[in-house]
Amino acid sequence: MADRPFLGADRAELTITEKLLRLNWPLVLLISAVAGVGLAMLYSAANGSWHPWAGKQAIRFGVCAIIMIGVALVDIRIWLRFAYLIYALILALLVGVDLRGAIGMGAQRWIDLGVIQLQPSELMKVALVLMLARYFHARAGERVGHPLVLIPPALAILVPAALVLKQPDLGTALMLVLGGAAMFFLAGVRWWMFALVGAAGGGVIPMIWRHLRDYQRARITSFLNPESDPLGAGYHSLQSKIAIGSGGVFGKGFMAGTQAHLSFLPEKQTDFVFTMFAEEFGLVGGLALLFVYLLIFIYGFAIAFGSRNNFGRLLALGLTVNFALYVFINMAMVMGMIPVVGVPLPLVSYGGTAMLTILFGFGLLMSVHIHRDVRIGRFGDDED
Repeated sequence: MADRPFLGADRAELTITEKLLRLNWPLVLLISAVAGVGLAMLYSAANGSWHPWAGKQAIRFGVCAIIMIGVALVDIRIWLRFAYLIYALILALLVGVDLRGAIGMGAQRWIDLGVIQLQPSELMKVALVLMLARYFHARAGERVGHPLVLIPPALAILVPAALVLKQPDLGTALMLVLGGAAMFFLAGVRWWMFALVGAAGGGVIPMIWRHLRDYQRARITSFLNPESDPLGAGYHSLQSKIAIGSGGVFGKGFMAGTQAHLSFLPEKQTDFVFTMFAEEFGLVGGLALLFVYLLIFIYGFAIAFGSRNNFGRLLALGLTVNFALYVFINMAMVMGMIPVVGVPLPLVSYGGTAMLTILFGFGLLMSVHIHRDVRIGRFGDDED
């Protein structure tokens, strides 16, 4: 089989029509299917009404899907060129949240733009992957395990994570650290360095514990023994497990879940939406949704390994891992496998900034797919 032609300075750029034809339409279909599940769950959460969640979420998905396709059509070399600037702008927004952010539910996480309340910490999940992909792409072939090479990207992870933790948002801070660590691993950093950092991190756990809020400590202690405070810190976890267990194999039926519709289940439209889904559709429904997520992961990894440039490969792998972290942390949380943290189920939970972040990330992923044959030099120029 002949090799596919490279796209470079010696070949005309792809037209918009060619880019649309190269768009990964099966992936778009899978994304739309999961979003459709989310709309159905939000409709059920409101007892058979599009108000107040499902209608808004449908509009958000439509707008963000257009943004996703627009992002996908942009030349991947442009995303590489502006990666540092995008990271700097989102970091500035995080600082702005700390100074003048809007407060809601006891946390200062949003910037009120009038039309939408923007949560920069969500956008940082994608901006961080984009920035690290450029950084490690520019150092391809170098000793990426050298401490002097790793200090700048480590600071690029820790600074926004610290700002997010201050809001406070332990779940998002955890995702930033885990997503950044995944990028280090994908770039070729050795295992022993992770072990060394992990050992050093274990030494600062007592310091971190002292700086946690009271409710964050309560969530961790109640995770170990939720029955110790069944009406307080352990309430969310206990009610979630009761709802999942009551769904059985085939579930109670659409809009027939008792735990959710009798208001025993908290935050059923956001963090605990999978619990409501499992109660209504049971083990079979939960596994079916997991299978669709798995297909999305497979498409993401296939796009990464199909890229002929290192930047696209790192970017696609990082975005896929980031999406997988969303799914794993949310589902593990509602099933009582980890403490309760504020991480939404992607494309299903209600939320504007989360929807924008996820679909923007998928737009970048599909940009990698469309421009998979582009050869990119270490500093963003075309290779000869």
